[in-house]
Amino acid sequence: MRILILFLLCTQITFSQKFFTRTGVTAFKASVDAFEPVEAKNNSSTVILDVNSGKIATLLLIKAFRFRVALMQEHFNENYMDSDEFPKATFKGSIHDFNWENINSQKTYKISGILTIKGIEKPIETIGSIQKSNNQIVLKSTFSVSPADFNIKIPSIVRKKIANRIDIDIHYELSEKK
Repeated sequence: MRILILFLLCTQITFSQKFFTRTGVTAFKASVDAFEPVEAKNNSSTVILDVNSGKIATLLLIKAFRFRVALMQEHFNENYMDSDEFPKATFKGSIHDFNWENINSQKTYKISGILTIKGIEKPIETIGSIQKSNNQIVLKSTFSVSPADFNIKIPSIVRKKIANRIDIDIHYELSEKK
């Protein structure tokens, strides 16, 4: 009996269908009107989605964000994100009511989980659009966070040039992990 239970558990784990990317796009905008745009893009976000459970995990390296202005990138890594001490950000969560079999066109889903930046964990809840495209899953979403929630200190000299809420856009094209 124990062998049968062990076999069933291993079979379930083995046949769990996962989709994956290492080239997900995560971008943010922290711009305030009338000032130079504060925005960056990371084209190497790693994402894995278990389509059986709807569980999703994302990892991105902070230093992989690219700015148009090199000095902004330097300040971002050294002064705001402390990227040597906190080199990555993660998200671990679930896509609610996700059903791989029922995705025939673009659908929206509630996504919730824990976002970790600079070692600080905060719950995040957003809506994402998901669609199948050529045996891929395309996931897009936008949400916002407050720098203060993650102990990101904005010096008073530039405080008026950086938004109080940072808009984060994600675009992940996931392929089946073999």
